[in-house]
Order: sequence, then structure tokens, then C-alpha cells
Amino acid sequence: MNHSVTRRLFAPQALLPDGWARDVLLEWDERGRLTGVDVGAQPGPGIRRATGPLLPGMPNLHSHAFQRAFAGLTEYRGDTEDSFWSWRRLMYRAASTLTPEQLEAIATALYVEMLEAGYTSVCEFHYVHHDTDGRPYTDDATLALALLRAAERAGIGITLLPVLYQSSGFGGQPSHEGQRRFIRSTDSMLKLLERLKPVCATQGARLGLAPHSLRAVPPDSLRESLAGLDAIDATAPIHIHVAEQTGEVEACLAWSGKRPVQWLLDHAAVDARWCLIHATHMDDDEARCAAATGAVAGLCPTTEANLGDGIFDASRWRAGQGRWGIGSDSHICVNAAEELMALEYSQRLLTRRRNVLATAAQRFVATAMTLEAVAGGAQASARPIAGFAVGQQADWVMLDASHHLLAGLPSADAMLSAHVFASHRHSAISEVVVAGTTRVNDGAHALGASARGGLVAARRG
Repeated sequence: MNHSVTRRLFAPQALLPDGWARDVLLEWDERGRLTGVDVGAQPGPGIRRATGPLLPGMPNLHSHAFQRAFAGLTEYRGDTEDSFWSWRRLMYRAASTLTPEQLEAIATALYVEMLEAGYTSVCEFHYVHHDTDGRPYTDDATLALALLRAAERAGIGITLLPVLYQSSGFGGQPSHEGQRRFIRSTDSMLKLLERLKPVCATQGARLGLAPHSLRAVPPDSLRESLAGLDAIDATAPIHIHVAEQTGEVEACLAWSGKRPVQWLLDHAAVDARWCLIHATHMDDDEARCAAATGAVAGLCPTTEANLGDGIFDASRWRAGQGRWGIGSDSHICVNAAEELMALEYSQRLLTRRRNVLATAAQRFVATAMTLEAVAGGAQASARPIAGFAVGQQADWVMLDASHHLLAGLPSADAMLSAHVFASHRHSAISEVVVAGTTRVNDGAHALGASARGGLVAARRG
């Protein structure tokens, strides 16, 4: 086989980090890393030609894989006014009986869905650690390894973020029964990271740490876990839920006299390694200071809407040069373009304007959002997945130019806009490639049917 031919793709239109380019020749090596991105190239004989606009692969920067299994089970009104906190009780119930085999089946199906919907990598915020009785498995990494196997089988890139979870509320309040599978000491977390580090390295996965939230990790544990992480890998990513709910903000003020983001900035060396998940309820000073750290805001618009969290002020964040990416979080929706649409629409409702997240450089809002979400997602993933540039991974999504809602449009900008705002937001995806390997062809993953069957079986128990 002539590998120099099979590792090349000619794209008449490709979305590079600085915008759309014509006649782009991509070349990559046996590791799936891009070795050439040549603009204005000629296709040449024997080189495959893209059949539609080529997008960089989209990172999904926030996932709780097991939660895909109870989508549809929380959309009814309970005895009291429903909120995030009532939803959380139902989530605990779903987590209480999950087996390693069920988790792997659910995650495999989910990761296949992600690939078919335009995600090429995932940050897995993993907090179900222990057996159903709350005791550690004989191999403490049992459930983490199930997630790594699922990612490898589906063919999606992964940043694994084991979650440190120790208390039920600010001030080190004791955990309760519903959290028994999450709780672990700081020492046991650091031992878990040491156990997982070589496994992740072998798979090409990235390992980081997720202090769950300020209410779940007391200050001493936060400090000690971050120091321990630095000793293991001083470049590892750090993700944390913060300021998701107004109730959280009020509880933090009562505990410390400070708002959550303000407290975090005052007590941790937040920098570009950090991803602040949700960060919905910041005041102006918090937003300005947090953006200046270089941290990424991890936005999950469909989950935030589903849970009634509130609306992130993206214009304010971007005014401070704040970086951001998207995640599907609880997986009530698994679709990269849907998250972009939901984010833009939330900003339109907030500001009563249109095309809010377009920029002077990228006047088509779908193009501007895609570029920013890829850049922010790559940073939060701590993997070389920042788009079409030499040294980055050969991850892409090819749109179907013959799709009835894309065909006949005058530009790649317009086709991407139709994909995000006018199609079914996955129907126009023709191909998805991860590290140079095709994972989705003609819109379908080879494991699609069997993986979905595994999800159904896992839900039935």
C-alpha cells in the first residue's frame, strides 16, 4: 500500500484556525498527526478529494457518560417545584446501581453517538468510582478503565478527569447516602491518578483532575490535591464545576463571604490549565478576572437549559478575551452543532439581538463559534486537537455538500450556517475522522447498531 497517498486529503474548502481556505492539501503521519497543511495546492493524481466543506473536529469538553442512560426519565413534574437540586436526586438514583459492564456499554454507545454528531474527542468528568455499596473495587480503577475501553472501542479521543468529591456542601458538610459511590480521600485520588497515568499514556489519552466543585472539595483538600497533581504532571488539565446555580452562589457567600469564582481565584492559581465548567453566575469583576487567567469557560447550553441553570453572558466573557468551549454534560442532547445553536440562541434571548457571537473577522456566526469552540475545547482537553495546523491531530468533520439544505448555497460559510441552524444538525455530516482514521462514513459509525443495542440492554438492567 502506498501510504504517502492514503495519508493525504485534498479539500476544496477547509476551515483553518484563521478562517476558510480554498484548495487545502492535508498530510498526516502514521500517528495521525498533521505534517502538512498547504493552501492553494493542486490535488494531484491518486489523492482523495473531500466531497464537502471540511471542519476541524469538535472537542466535547464536559461529559458524564452514565447520565445518557437516564435521558427521558426526569422530564416530569415532581411533588415540589423542580430544579437542578430535584434533578440531582434522580441522578443519584440512576448512579446507585450502575455496574462496570453497564457503564462501559453506555459510554461506548454515547461515544459512538458523539462521533456521528461531530465530536472527535471528549473530556470525561468521571465521578462514579466505587461499587454499589460505596466500597472501592478490588482494582480501584475499575470504572475509569471501563470508560477508557469504551473510548478506544468507539475510536474517540479522550481526556479522563477523575473527580475528587468529599463533602455534600460548603464547609465540609458530611456526604450522604446518594453520594456513596463518589467519595474518596485525597490520597486515594492521587494513587488512582498514578495507577491511570501509564494506561492513559499507552492509549494516547490525556489524564487530568476534576475537583468536583467548591461545595464538594474542602479548601485543604483542594490545595493538597492540586499539589499532588503537579507532582504527577504539572501540565495536566484541571476542570471544576463552579457557579452553576444561584443556590450555589448564595451558599458560598454564606460560607465564605465571597462568590464562588471570586473565592476560587483568591485561593487557587487558576491559569490556562483550568476549565471552569458552567461559570454561569459571575458578576462583572469575576468575569473580568477569570477571563484574564486564560482559563476556559466550559459551556453546556442544552444541559444548562434542561436544568434551568440560567444563561451564561458570553458577550461579557468574550469582551475580556475569555476562551470557551462546549460540552454535552448530562447528554440530554448529543450534538455538537446543537450546542452551538443553543448557545447563540440563548445570547439572542439575553440581548434581543441576532448573530451575537459573530466577530469582525468572522461575520458568519457559525464559523466564528466553531473556531472559538475548537480552540477552547482543545485547550481544555490538553491534547493537540486545535484544528488544521502542523503538529495537531488529523481530526475532521466533512459536511455533505449534496445535502438538500446545503446544496446550491454560495459559500462554505453558508453551508456551515445551514448545518448549525437549518439542518437536523447531524444529517449533513458525511464523514468523521479521528487521528487520520475514519470513524464515521456516510453519516454512520460501524458500531452504531451494536452499540445502541448495548445501551438498551444496559438500561434494562
